[in-house]
Amino acid sequence: DREASWRHGGHGRAWHTDGVAASLHHIVVDAHDLPALARFWARVLDWRILFEREREVVIGADEAASVGICFMPVTEVKAVKNRLHLDLDPGPDDRHAEIERILALGARRVDIGQTGAESWTVLADPEGNEFCVLRPKKSLID
Repeated sequence: DREASWRHGGHGRAWHTDGVAASLHHIVVDAHDLPALARFWARVLDWRILFEREREVVIGADEAASVGICFMPVTEVKAVKNRLHLDLDPGPDDRHAEIERILALGARRVDIGQTGAESWTVLADPEGNEFCVLRPKKSLID
């Protein structure tokens, strides 16, 4: 019984103690133009198109990568801010130059109520999905 394999971790946390925990495989993005959006993100992340058919396109660093992005078709128009977004680390080089590179690929700046004092810049991909370019990071909690 899967439920029995979880133990209470205190302070409202739980952790898995038996077997292997699930791992993230794909981040799925709804898209109107799957090939175009997949190519945009592949260029942004310096990834490759790994699999492409009419109703699914998968990109990743390579076929053995631990996680990829899967683009799936949707007919409805995006109407509100995403509840989930990607945060991109620009690496140790010039953050401003990286933002300009991503804008040149087809992204646009987006105002979601920023004050201007943030350490990130909000952009949107060609279909309006928001994402952030952060200041360079040294770790997941930096």
